Amino acid sequence: MNKFLLSVHVLAAILFIGPVTVAASMFPPIARRELAADQPQTAVLRTLHRISTVYAIGGIAVPVFGIAVGAGLGVLGEVWLVISMALTAVAAGVLVVAVLPVQAEVIAAADQDGATRTAVLPRARRLSMTTGMFGLLWATVTVLMIVRPGSTTGV
Repeated sequence: MNKFLLSVHVLAAILFIGPVTVAASMFPPIARRELAADQPQTAVLRTLHRISTVYAIGGIAVPVFGIAVGAGLGVLGEVWLVISMALTAVAAGVLVVAVLPVQAEVIAAADQDGATRTAVLPRARRLSMTTGMFGLLWATVTVLMIVRPGSTTGV
């Protein structure tokens, strides 16, 4: 059963977290370009925001199945797993609080006049840093899942 749960956990991470990370990181440069344009096109921005939102919801499966695997292996108290769970929670918080709302704000501003678009441009620039932190958090979790320092179950 643990092999099945681990398989679902890894597949969910690949299928949901990967696309969210890529879509979120693609959004800022396109947003900056469109906000600076005379007649911005928001179709790509809307698609990237939709991917970020929908796949984030699917991404809830990652920690759910991860906790099930950890419980099955009896390692929920291991430091590497506790840190991974905390970083996962931080990454989810960054996405929900700092990435998705700014994406929505940028899309709304892109449909407005030039002054409104110019006013939101600094937030679109900072979004690059925020999505970079989001990606770095997931990269750290991935490394912890592979290396598992101090784990009694691994290499």
